Amino acid sequence: MAEPSREQLRELQARLQQLQQELQEQLQLSKSATAAVTLDQTLVGRVSRMDAMQQQSVAISAREKAQTRLRKVNIALAAMESGDYGYCTRCDAGIGYGRLRAQPEARLCIACQDSVDRQ
Repeated sequence: MAEPSREQLRELQARLQQLQQELQEQLQLSKSATAAVTLDQTLVGRVSRMDAMQQQSVAISAREKAQTRLRKVNIALAAMESGDYGYCTRCDAGIGYGRLRAQPEARLCIACQDSVDRQ
């Protein structure tokens, strides 16, 4: 697969920066959703404690996924600064533009990712 051109790298950098900002905002907004569950018994149509705990669990899971993706985005931006972006961290082959466009924080080429997924 062809490695990204300079123009494509600029596009990918802008996308990574946009993702970084979106994820940071998502994490900021999700803080309250992951707080300890308290139930206000005075509310009409109140949510049961189990429902509230389930919603909290879903919010925690989403927050953890956002944190993981933000770490990957930050690593990709750092790799871009050092000139290592777009190369597989496992086999050192170039990662194709199509893969990077779909997942700009990708650190593995398709073949290596497929191998990891099978393990």
